[in-house]
Amino acid sequence: MEVRLGPAGTGGNSFLGLDKVKELGLNACEIEFTYGVKMSNGLAKQVGEKARSLGIELSVHAPYYVNLNSLEKKKLEASKKRILQSCERGHFLHAKNIVFHPGFYGKKSKEETFETIKNAILEIQKEIKKNGWFVTLAPETTGKKNVFGDLNEILNLVKETHCSFCIDFAHLKARNNGTIDYNEIFFKLKQFKHIQAHFSGVNYTNAGEQSHRITKESEIEELAKAILKHKINITIINESPDTFGDSLKTKKVFERLGYKFKI
Repeated sequence: MEVRLGPAGTGGNSFLGLDKVKELGLNACEIEFTYGVKMSNGLAKQVGEKARSLGIELSVHAPYYVNLNSLEKKKLEASKKRILQSCERGHFLHAKNIVFHPGFYGKKSKEETFETIKNAILEIQKEIKKNGWFVTLAPETTGKKNVFGDLNEILNLVKETHCSFCIDFAHLKARNNGTIDYNEIFFKLKQFKHIQAHFSGVNYTNAGEQSHRITKESEIEELAKAILKHKINITIINESPDTFGDSLKTKKVFERLGYKFKI
């Protein structure tokens, strides 16, 4: 098994951020396009080469403004475009997984929403293949109950489209009123060779996720023990307000539990 850890975002400067990731003994990082894809292909290639030279695994987070279940054709096409732009940059970054929030239920039923999002993913995959980009779509489990993306919905997308996925443990916890069963989750994921994941502390209400917070050591330890018990190959991207600090904290917890990182 292999565990990879790192922050969501590089802290502004991608090159300096990657150096910091390496200095802290971390080995993963997510490039955040959450408010728009503002990196050129040329810069993406340089950042990707830098990450490779440092042994850092990259992933990409597409913009937040995505709704593959929008009733408005203009918004639906704009959502697809943002994901495709993220895929293009991801190709040059050598980032395999392109993480995104699939969409809202809106006025459609859960079943109708699933079909609409599934078909949109299939269309995007055709474009990825046509362009020869070496990336995989990774729809993410979401934290609000009125938003598409519980664990079963995401796994059904994987089954129907052969896409990848991103499991956000904080989101699943928020969707379930603050409780999470890692044994149940990893049982459902046992068929997969690798898991792309997000983790952080989370504030929530009856509606689900409210905000991310600093990750408590006890929360990290609960997850780490389950990963080691089930021998999971996993990449964990931390999304707390202190992504670097909490990633390092996570590394120390794993080391205390006996895991040795290959840095």
